[in-house]
Amino acid sequence: MTARRYGLPGPLTNQVAELVYRPKSGALLYAGLALTLVVLTWRQRFVAVGVALGIDAVLALTRWAFDIGGVAGTEGRAFGNGALWVVLGCGVIALTRRTGRERVLLLKGVGLGLLLVAGRKTGDTWLLITSRTRPRVLDPYVATADHALGNPSWVAGRIVEATGPVGSHVLDAVYGQLAVAAVVVALYQLRNVAAERRFPAHHLVRTFLVIGLLGPAIYMIYPVVGPVFAYGTGAFGTGSAHWAVAELWPHTPPPVGSPHPVVYDLITPRNCMPSLHTAWATAIFIHSRRAPRFLRFAGTFWLLATLTATLGFGYHYGIDLVAGVLFTLTIETALRALDHGWDRPAVQQVAGGAAFFTALLLSVRFLPVQMAHHPWTVGPFILLATAAVIYGYILTTARWEPSPAPPAPRSEPQLEPA
Repeated sequence: MTARRYGLPGPLTNQVAELVYRPKSGALLYAGLALTLVVLTWRQRFVAVGVALGIDAVLALTRWAFDIGGVAGTEGRAFGNGALWVVLGCGVIALTRRTGRERVLLLKGVGLGLLLVAGRKTGDTWLLITSRTRPRVLDPYVATADHALGNPSWVAGRIVEATGPVGSHVLDAVYGQLAVAAVVVALYQLRNVAAERRFPAHHLVRTFLVIGLLGPAIYMIYPVVGPVFAYGTGAFGTGSAHWAVAELWPHTPPPVGSPHPVVYDLITPRNCMPSLHTAWATAIFIHSRRAPRFLRFAGTFWLLATLTATLGFGYHYGIDLVAGVLFTLTIETALRALDHGWDRPAVQQVAGGAAFFTALLLSVRFLPVQMAHHPWTVGPFILLATAAVIYGYILTTARWEPSPAPPAPRSEPQLEPA
């Protein structure tokens, strides 16, 4: 409804359009299909993937034969429609050919796949709404407060610039395919759903969706566009030196002055505080800890590469990343407490994380100059407080981990009587 008010198509409209038009992200649609497939047998999975690829081939040939573009010319991917068709087809089969627990299980799989795509569409619509409804941004406050952390975005920006196109391409690929990486970890967590005929109590997709649900609300309260926009020439075709406070990023840190809200264009999303890419990468890292070694290494790499990309491309300030970590740990603790029970340590951890997150945002908004003038006090305090929240999360959730079964006693061989 809000999107329509500002002349924008809503998220469900965009998702339905991808049944025919070129999808914005084909990889995401196939990732949603992969989540749906966890409830099917291996034979059914092969059939579903084959049907999806066949539909994509037919639609691609049709577009080529009749010279049909996407929603806006040739915008979008040439594949992905088939995945959405198959997910919806599974929903129809569940309603018409399944009953009882089998119907519920298949509908849960369909819902999981559709929610991943709908979450992305809803997030994209939210970003457009933030740009239309929040003409003034608070970047000067965050840039000033970031002096307490040593202006990490400016430092990382120069490092990424020095790596040349190779480093930029690698980081850009990691940054852009975060949802696909999350699906890989989620598929490992959901690998036994088809055999056990039930979903685990908690898995990565739950955390991913809740982060995407709550994050835009903070964007509306705390609109920030990022260093490359507020202090550079922009990115993604939005922003420019005309809108920038000053063209300083990444070589000259902004001076400490008297920050005030500034007017920015009505296109660039206000999606910096907190950094949801950092929040999602942190969730991937957390949920990959009990996976095989390869996934643990991949989760660590994705977190470090995402942190480097968010700073090195100028999309976020250092304070944004700290807020993103706090955001994820608080949400993850709350979701796990829903399953294991709200005992005293869980309540204290969630309340402490939320309190520090709120205090950090209020300090950046109302005390940025004081933070910049005392970097050797404020910076270590922020890092130590964040470390305390991380340590509290580890202690709180460690009690909920299943205890390893003790090894069975070895029986001594009995000698037969002569």
